[in-house]
Amino acid sequence: MPFSLHQGDALSVLAGLPDDCVDSVITDPPYNSGGRTAKERTTRSAKQKYTSADAQHTLPDFTGENMDQRSYGFWLTQIMTEAHRLTRTGGTALLFTDWRQLPVTTDAIQAAGWLWRGVLAWHKPQARPQKGRFTQNCEFIVWASKGPIDGSQNPVYLPGMYSASQPSGAKRQHITQKPVEVMRELVKISPEGGTVLDFCAGSGSTGVAALLEGRDFIGVEMTEHYASIAADRLTETIRETLAQDDVILTA
Repeated sequence: MPFSLHQGDALSVLAGLPDDCVDSVITDPPYNSGGRTAKERTTRSAKQKYTSADAQHTLPDFTGENMDQRSYGFWLTQIMTEAHRLTRTGGTALLFTDWRQLPVTTDAIQAAGWLWRGVLAWHKPQARPQKGRFTQNCEFIVWASKGPIDGSQNPVYLPGMYSASQPSGAKRQHITQKPVEVMRELVKISPEGGTVLDFCAGSGSTGVAALLEGRDFIGVEMTEHYASIAADRLTETIRETLAQDDVILTA
């Protein structure tokens, strides 16, 4: 199978994987957005932060959204150190974050041994306007490498900004789900036939994108509900991909 999916704690799962087994780490960790005060940080769940009261369907919560900045930085350094061990030399890491956690994310990724390369932007066209203020319609993607990058090994030219709305309605299967069209562009930083790791897999969008772009995928998700959704989406993507290949071969 071109993918494996583990349901459990990311640190524990990664500790059991072999050295140099992935080409890119692409993930959206629970970066505790919106915790401007201790009360906001400790009394609101992820669902309360990221979904409106009139949402069309209920999305289950996930854990890890109540750390303060120092705790988040410590956790992220730990797990990115483990991810660094798993990544081949010249491999890459891409981590989603918001403006509040951008500084600590760049600190943690460097403390874990990665070479910080820059920051990408994800523009969300449907972000809510704010009267008298600038609209907060961007999230950021911190990217880094494990040592030098040999461009001849993966000669791609990728943009530094992506624009797409978060899935909505029945297509939204996770509170912080990312658009597959954005993820398909990001996974191209991994060489063709390479392996992408997402240790906060959520509903599996990174994995779906990786499989569609001809990469293998290793996913880890703690929440059982979302791990089940991810498994279904990944399996369905494999079926669709095989069906397309069968048609091409028959033709």
